[in-house]
Amino acid sequence: MPRTVAEREQPRATRVSRRRLLGGGAAAAGVAGAAGIGWGAATRTPREHDRDPGLETVPFHGPHQAGIDTEPPRSVAFVGFDLNPELDREDIIGLLKIWTDDAARLTQGKPALADTEPELAMRPARLTVTVGFGPELFTVAGLAALRPAWLKQLPSFPIDQLDPAYTGADLLLQICADEATTVSHAVRVLSKHVKSLVRVRWVQRGFRNAPRGQTMRNLMGQVDGTVNIAPGTADFDRLVWDDGGAQAWLAGGTSLVLRRIAMKLDTWDELDADGRATTLGRHDSTGAPLTGSTEFDDPDFTKVDRYGIPVIPPSSHIARAHHAHDHERFLRRGYNYDDAPAPGHVSNSGLLFVACQRDVDAQYLPVQARLAEFDALNQWTTPVGSAVFVIPPGVPAPGGYLGQQLFDSAARGR
Repeated sequence: MPRTVAEREQPRATRVSRRRLLGGGAAAAGVAGAAGIGWGAATRTPREHDRDPGLETVPFHGPHQAGIDTEPPRSVAFVGFDLNPELDREDIIGLLKIWTDDAARLTQGKPALADTEPELAMRPARLTVTVGFGPELFTVAGLAALRPAWLKQLPSFPIDQLDPAYTGADLLLQICADEATTVSHAVRVLSKHVKSLVRVRWVQRGFRNAPRGQTMRNLMGQVDGTVNIAPGTADFDRLVWDDGGAQAWLAGGTSLVLRRIAMKLDTWDELDADGRATTLGRHDSTGAPLTGSTEFDDPDFTKVDRYGIPVIPPSSHIARAHHAHDHERFLRRGYNYDDAPAPGHVSNSGLLFVACQRDVDAQYLPVQARLAEFDALNQWTTPVGSAVFVIPPGVPAPGGYLGQQLFDSAARGR
């Protein structure tokens, strides 16, 4: 069973008491740091606070979980967990309460309870913690009737070469911040506090370096995510956030598809600028479609040259990825990854592609099926990891916990 808040506080209280007994300036300094006194936010003037982006925070409480409509920061870690055998519904609720308490503190620049490195919590750097549930969690919790119809692993596509080490999971943590140290610390804290309940299936770390308000570039040099849904708009509310129509408990939540896409950069480097533009349907230099002059010009898939040949090839990536109708649109959030390569290789790089939408089957799958059927870019990209999660609504106010809407709904149904 998970430890209570009081039990989690006890080890830290014991250490503090021991330091006081030992005495001395070093011990006193350690206690001051744990209390949030020192180089952290409490010692800065308002003007200094405004100038330091490492002290920026994103609200934790609200109708939606942060990390979906939040502008993507520079660093991310996706952590997939599997539930330990013989857990029950109450164990899962206990785990979610621990994560809620830890995330509510860390995102606001406060150390979690029993945080052994409290100093690292004092630079939240726009930290967000987003929790997702995989298909099997509903089975373990005895809540199969409340599982969304679309919450299942994606079908097998001919382009996939999925590695089990990056595929599926019962629980997801998406941890984002502008500073990699903040992400690393949050991953460690959130993982170690529930290690008796879960085991880590995979950790995938990514980065993006686009200035705020600009489209990131992937490691192929392409602008990535030009066509997207703007948060705060009616389209976002309609296409991303669930309205609770099929599952009342999910109102304010969404879905998250995570695809790990390996890039063959060594052979991509052999392609000239024209070949790259024809493959993608956009110019690398500006991100403009071949029928336009700026990145955000709408591509004209009907335009032909003087020989009657389409200017944007029908096999190009943007032609295949373009939505056939309005309900095939979804939110894209991408991060690069650049991991250590195997001996004798130069790179092990690619894209951590995230798609968020109300309904995976209706919005994401048709587009993915077209890309799998034929996409000129497939020669240089290979999906090697895949997972699907439901993102429950947010925690509206202190005192609640992540996923409470689901478990309260189950309790009312008994």
